[in-house]
Amino acid sequence: MEYLVTMTTHVPSGTSLQDVDELREREAAHPKQLASEGHVLRLWRPPLRPGEWRTIGLFAANDSADLRRVLDSMPLRVWRTDEVTVLGSHPNDPAERQRLDSTNTEFLTTFVVTIPPGTTAATIDAGLAREAERTRELAREGRLMRLWTLPGHDRNLGHWQAKGYQAMQAILRSLPMADWLSVDTLQLSRHPSDPATGRTPV
Repeated sequence: MEYLVTMTTHVPSGTSLQDVDELREREAAHPKQLASEGHVLRLWRPPLRPGEWRTIGLFAANDSADLRRVLDSMPLRVWRTDEVTVLGSHPNDPAERQRLDSTNTEFLTTFVVTIPPGTTAATIDAGLAREAERTRELAREGRLMRLWTLPGHDRNLGHWQAKGYQAMQAILRSLPMADWLSVDTLQLSRHPSDPATGRTPV
């Protein structure tokens, strides 16, 4: 199973800089081990306010207990709170993992689908078919990286790469079901311990 984990670190008041640096050094080395075990798939930095310490991670684990064991093994866990979202399989998720282009910016998008009242079943089916074809096209272009379902009704999570925010918005507007979607777009930046860092770009 895959999980999206938002990890927020709160350093206790009075902690020495030496203790912070030592724990950060231990933390920086640990994701490499977890990645080799297949648990840490990606790490990103979301937009941060001054002084904020937060990381978003894509993890794989057998179940919630296994994920808890993985998260508890990370040195910063003693100062951290974790928000875990279970990710489900999506029929339009690219069949093959897309290669990361280091010249692009990555994004996570949360989609909520709202079908207008009175829409016929035939119209819905046609829209879903066009949406599936468009997502396959975007995956072939290397724009759509992954697609998952989220807990709740008609909620999905997309992972993308694009040349910038405006390019990402243009991609979203190109979706056949765009008029039925409310979208929350989160721009990501690279994390120094991301397992994908250093991979050959497209």
